[in-house]
Amino acid sequence: MFGCAALAQMKTSRGAKGQLLSVNLAFSAGIMVAMYLGRDISGAHFNPALSLSSCVVGSLSWSKLLPYCFSQILGAYVASALVFLMYYEAIMDYSGGILVVYGPNETASIFATYPSSFMSLRSSFLDQVVATGMMMLSYLPLADTQNSPASRDLQPLLVGVMFLGISCSMSSNCGGGVNPARDLGPRLFTLFAGWGTEVFTCYNYWFWVPIVAPMLGALLGSGVYAVFIQWHLPEAGQDRPDNTSFVLTRLSKAGERRSTNLVPNGEDLAQIRL
Repeated sequence: MFGCAALAQMKTSRGAKGQLLSVNLAFSAGIMVAMYLGRDISGAHFNPALSLSSCVVGSLSWSKLLPYCFSQILGAYVASALVFLMYYEAIMDYSGGILVVYGPNETASIFATYPSSFMSLRSSFLDQVVATGMMMLSYLPLADTQNSPASRDLQPLLVGVMFLGISCSMSSNCGGGVNPARDLGPRLFTLFAGWGTEVFTCYNYWFWVPIVAPMLGALLGSGVYAVFIQWHLPEAGQDRPDNTSFVLTRLSKAGERRSTNLVPNGEDLAQIRL
């Protein structure tokens, strides 16, 4: 809702009351707030691509995938409806009362994502795969207990900052959807709200790209993280090289050293209680 409302404000004011950066900030703030609201309910699952990856790696039951995805799409649909009601008069004034997908007065892009005119299906697909893969690669270490994760209270804030970086750098080509629910829910709303079937047939039936590509991108990003990072991390509970007690124990075992610099009375380092 934050992001679509920011898009509505920017487009209907013709840039006078918003810019691309304000849209990206609004989406990022919306994600942060949603995570704080929903992390104790669903673990902050608002993206079908994230939910699918979680099922593949075993952190989410497969039985929850379809209910989660349905809820995510429904939430995006309702958010779009609220934005439409809030900005109805502004949208009608901007478009001249004609709701279209193409042209200088199009308003469909307020809700769903659409490619730039020069983008092919192949390039659009790659764009969404890479952007979603980078999103997952950036997100996973924040909550990985084996990888010095961020504190639980900071995770939503950091995810918002991460998404801001993704949206500021990878949204020019196709709108930076990286979330099938964020695209499909609003697209379904525009289908029934007056834009018609063109929201699905435009740009050579482009609509499937922001649905399928993020799913694949999330799986690839999770795979890259697992192969190059996670598999090389110490097991849960195992000492880490930067753990102070681990360092002191190693020093003690290497010749039972005594140090008057670290311990005033020359006590054995192995007996230091941290």
